[in-house]
Amino acid sequence: MIQQQNDYPVRNSGVGGVCMMSNKWRDEQHPSFVNFISSFLSANSFRLNVVPIAPDFIFNCGGVSVAFIFMINYDCNNPGPIFSRAEKLKSQFGHLYVVVILPTKEQNDSFVHSYYRYGTDIGRPTFVPVLDLEMGFEKIVRIAHARGVCKKQDVVSKLKAERERSVQGMDVFLRVVSSIPHVETHDANALIQTVGSIEAIAKASKENILEHTDISSEKADMISRFFRDPKFYLSPRIN
Repeated sequence: MIQQQNDYPVRNSGVGGVCMMSNKWRDEQHPSFVNFISSFLSANSFRLNVVPIAPDFIFNCGGVSVAFIFMINYDCNNPGPIFSRAEKLKSQFGHLYVVVILPTKEQNDSFVHSYYRYGTDIGRPTFVPVLDLEMGFEKIVRIAHARGVCKKQDVVSKLKAERERSVQGMDVFLRVVSSIPHVETHDANALIQTVGSIEAIAKASKENILEHTDISSEKADMISRFFRDPKFYLSPRIN
């Protein structure tokens, strides 16, 4: 997919993370642009590491890794290498983006034509055309940040769902245990805190229950018999 985005600044957004830059890619750039990248990352709380990697950049932000190809010299007469490289790397990275500098209409038209001529799968990877170097790198940081935010939101949603399931499970547990004759809700709470699951309570002897809780001897006997005597467990009372 070719993705055109509106430009807006992300400086001082405090996103944070780790950026790995290919040493090969760095050595091919003008020092002033490398300095811009370093300063931009620092302003956004990213740590920069220069390492030998296959993509041009790999960002780790919010627990998710995002890889980038950053093509700054698109050749209208030889567009094949960028598409073959993208095809090779997309199988190695779950999140891969190709940012391409296309400052002229001729380059943009050539790129669009080549995109379809080489049979690129839409969205695998996502291509992001931009007008200049600085805009291109800002797009890269913004995409990495967005991926990290989505990951964090997904984790928070999962934790919230897990808490809801836990609360529901606790409610079912209390209803089951408090269905035992003479056992009240506070007794059920004591059992889950000290003995554990319903399975563990079912296996616990009267002596074990007395040892680990302040439940009376009569109630401990009732609990032990409930899970062993059909007269009890075949006709529980669910409040």
